[in-house]
Amino acid sequence: MFHLSENIPLILTVFFFISFIFSVLINRILLKFAQTLGDRGKNADEVRWNSQIKPSLGGISFFVGFLLSYIFLNLLQTLDYAYRIKLTGILISCTLAFLMGLADDAFNTQPLLKFLTQITCALILLFTGTYIKIFENDFLNMAITIMWIVGIMNSLNMLDNMDGITTLVSIAISTFFIVINISLKQTLHPFSILSIGLLASLLGFLIYNFHPSKMFMGDTGSQFLGVFLGAGAIHFCWNITAATTQFDYKLIHFVLVGLVFLLPIVDTITVVINRIIKGNSPFIGGKDHTTHYLFFKGVTEKRIAILYLFISFFGICLAYNLILSFSYTLLWVCISFIALVFIALYINTLTHKE
Repeated sequence: MFHLSENIPLILTVFFFISFIFSVLINRILLKFAQTLGDRGKNADEVRWNSQIKPSLGGISFFVGFLLSYIFLNLLQTLDYAYRIKLTGILISCTLAFLMGLADDAFNTQPLLKFLTQITCALILLFTGTYIKIFENDFLNMAITIMWIVGIMNSLNMLDNMDGITTLVSIAISTFFIVINISLKQTLHPFSILSIGLLASLLGFLIYNFHPSKMFMGDTGSQFLGVFLGAGAIHFCWNITAATTQFDYKLIHFVLVGLVFLLPIVDTITVVINRIIKGNSPFIGGKDHTTHYLFFKGVTEKRIAILYLFISFFGICLAYNLILSFSYTLLWVCISFIALVFIALYINTLTHKE
């Protein structure tokens, strides 16, 4: 391990700002020279919220930023063999998700191919050591790992239905990964460094994605984010440990995931329930997301984005305190907050008259 002592904060701060500037520049260049990627009007059955044709380029800047962070990480640290295998698995699975999303943005790939690719991404993570370890039964751990990765890849994709929403939620999740590492005195944890690079990339992209947006992240971005943030959750939500004996209580891990990934999970569950009740396919897009129903009530797109950012940061603050200052009172507060957000957003979808 290469020790950087008191220079660590300075080096990571410089790395963050370089990554941010690079993200802004690469998105500006892509926006100037590529105006048609993501123009997918081929599926007449799919209803999109924004009918304007805008390029889906954000995922490219995310992935390039991720590669730069990966290179920086390898220059900064000498990793042991086991963790290098994990990082290689994350690199391969993120690359596969990125390429699948890129193909979907360009050519509208078949849903079955996307689903099989998502399972493959999960299996790569699993067999390289990144998997959930909360149960004594290994088969159960592997099954929930696959369901988690596939589920969050689809949830983030579904949440990307309005300007800035998925970008802001991902910013909150990345911030959680970074802050929890700093608090646990693991500033140079590999995932912390990768998350710093991703956070900078997301902030650079937000300039072009906040309402009124100039570009979308597309499946290229949402699929990559699903794998990366899903893998991060395995480290910092599912498998996290802390200095408290009560932390072996398995319910806490589910609560942590619910807090950190609250809005993608709530939006997906709400959409799936409502579509099934109406006899529609959960896999066909439509104007029936929690964000859309808030807009129907008169809330502007900018205010919806700010509201979702606030909810996300409140959720990660609760998760942060649950890890570092566990108490049963706090646990029930966290559960109540999750239930309150779900009930409020779900009920709002039932009161709209079409």
